[in-house]
Amino acid sequence: MGKRSIGELPVFDFLVVLVLGSVVGADIADPKINHIHTVVAIISIALLQKFIIFLKMNNRKIGRLFTFEPTIVLYNGQFLMKNLKRINYSIDNILQMLREKDVFNINDVEMAIIEANGKMSVRLNPLKEGVIREDLNVQVPQHNYDIPVILDGEIQYNLLRHMRRDESWLREELTKQHVPDVKRVFFASLNEKDELFVSLKEYKPKNVPSIEH
Repeated sequence: MGKRSIGELPVFDFLVVLVLGSVVGADIADPKINHIHTVVAIISIALLQKFIIFLKMNNRKIGRLFTFEPTIVLYNGQFLMKNLKRINYSIDNILQMLREKDVFNINDVEMAIIEANGKMSVRLNPLKEGVIREDLNVQVPQHNYDIPVILDGEIQYNLLRHMRRDESWLREELTKQHVPDVKRVFFASLNEKDELFVSLKEYKPKNVPSIEH
């Protein structure tokens, strides 16, 4: 398995850990079980894992059968809903992972990828990438983050009121962006400049790069 924590294990390696734990646990729980059977089972599992690792290292096609493919979930500031469903991630999962990456404005994201280990990699739009204050020797103003006002077709009324706006204003802004039905909206956020950013459920981008490990 290499030098990785449990949270970083590929699916196959994690299953191996679970199976080993079950075998050892059964042996401890039932004294009647012959220990030699447990030892044989552990050795067999270890040899199987080594064999699978050998195949993965020497054949990438086989390796992909035992690990998740990296999946693009955000592209040019738009959610890829089809990919989110495929990997069973909710919008709340993605927003949390972005915040952990210090990304609070979806529109700043050029590409976000869920890696094989379940973690997220984020590439910001080059125009949005930060600079170091010491390099410029200037005071950098504090940036306010966008507030989600629509999540999966549902208006977030409390957050909308927090932004001193109401449903009528929101629907009017959606109409300006040629979105008459709020149910079509997967995600929408509002900043303090009253700029409404919208990501639609049916968004299907062209020329999305292929990510293969």
